[in-house]
Amino acid sequence: MPDKTQNEAKNIFVIGLDEANLPTLQAVPGAKALIFHPLLSIDELQGGEVSVPELIDRARGVLDAFDGSIDAIVGYWDFPVSTLIPILSERYGTRSTSLESVVKCEHKYWSRLEQEKVTDRIPRFGKVDLESDDPRPPEGVRFPMWLKPALSYSSELAFGVEDMDQFRAAVAEIREGISRVGRPFEYILDRIDLPPEMEGVGGQVCLAEEAISGIQVAVEGYVKQGEVTIYGALDSINYPDTSSFLRHQYPSTLPLQVIEQLHDVTERVMRQIGFDSATFSVEYFYDPQTQELNLLEINPRHSQSHAELFQYVDGVPNHHCMLSLALGDDPHMPHREGPYAMAAKWYYRWFTDGVVGRVPSPEDIARIERETDGVRVDVTPEGGQRLSELSQQDSYSYELAHIFTGGSSEKDLRAKYDHCVAALDLTFDESP
Repeated sequence: MPDKTQNEAKNIFVIGLDEANLPTLQAVPGAKALIFHPLLSIDELQGGEVSVPELIDRARGVLDAFDGSIDAIVGYWDFPVSTLIPILSERYGTRSTSLESVVKCEHKYWSRLEQEKVTDRIPRFGKVDLESDDPRPPEGVRFPMWLKPALSYSSELAFGVEDMDQFRAAVAEIREGISRVGRPFEYILDRIDLPPEMEGVGGQVCLAEEAISGIQVAVEGYVKQGEVTIYGALDSINYPDTSSFLRHQYPSTLPLQVIEQLHDVTERVMRQIGFDSATFSVEYFYDPQTQELNLLEINPRHSQSHAELFQYVDGVPNHHCMLSLALGDDPHMPHREGPYAMAAKWYYRWFTDGVVGRVPSPEDIARIERETDGVRVDVTPEGGQRLSELSQQDSYSYELAHIFTGGSSEKDLRAKYDHCVAALDLTFDESP
């Protein structure tokens, strides 16, 4: 983005602006000419069962009262943020992709219907009848499989099941919790002209998909004036024998011919969905033994989890693309102009419940970051907090900290992570 004088500063309203992302937003080229305004808090957006009409009214109250130009409305979170952006952008004349294209990405069942029109690189899938007294897997979908709501936060209520007993237990949990996100999502569906295959499906639908395995990889890019650009691919490595992320690592270590396949499938799918003027992230599994590639899901936003990784390796955080598209500027990303050859975001997790005892102070964290170059640490829980009461967790673990590392090799990244974990010295007062 070109530099501007302070008098020409642009007002950027960020839905769900958080302290963790503010430094990387302020690190984009030309950031001195941008003023970032928070629009709705994380608690308002993700606490309990959200009311989309209420959120729209609150956001409009802030924007209508603002004495200045509204130059962009952006965000890097999933529903409801992803859907609020096109709704508010339409009203205030800012740039975004269409609401329909966002929903085609986020509604997992509709997204699969769109994907299968242009690629066979997807698992067998189908709907599960949550109203049935004796729910069964969809015809043709075999165990092991994943059950997940059409819409959820951070793999919430997503369960891997291997037999009918696990299937029924997962259905029971999904039935109990699906309305928290599914019911508000139906308000969004009511604003869209749905195709015949989506009539009666709604937002509170459960999807079953055959389990896919291999190396998990994410592709990030954007669409501008119908042209799809992919600027990076990242590997996601899980904790051993779990479905929980240990780290995201950039750049991907997959062979070039596999990366080219990822680009091809991604371009076809994003064009089919009608996505434009926005960033995206598409997740895949690649099995090196069978060379089979399967699309996992499409996110209608770039990943804020990857911002530091692009900054470490390419020299610019990926927020740059989101902001440039929203302002009508050139979203081109530099390539390998950062200080490190590779980077990772690590998820320090706990796999049992407990009450957090000691947590490091801001001064402790600043000291840890000073001790080792290319390190940034965000601690998730607070002292005295029970892990099971944390929001936005997957079904199997609790996130204690996010640790970003930049280095010359995987060994270097691992050494920096291990040092940070030891230095954090998190303690627990009790566990079951």
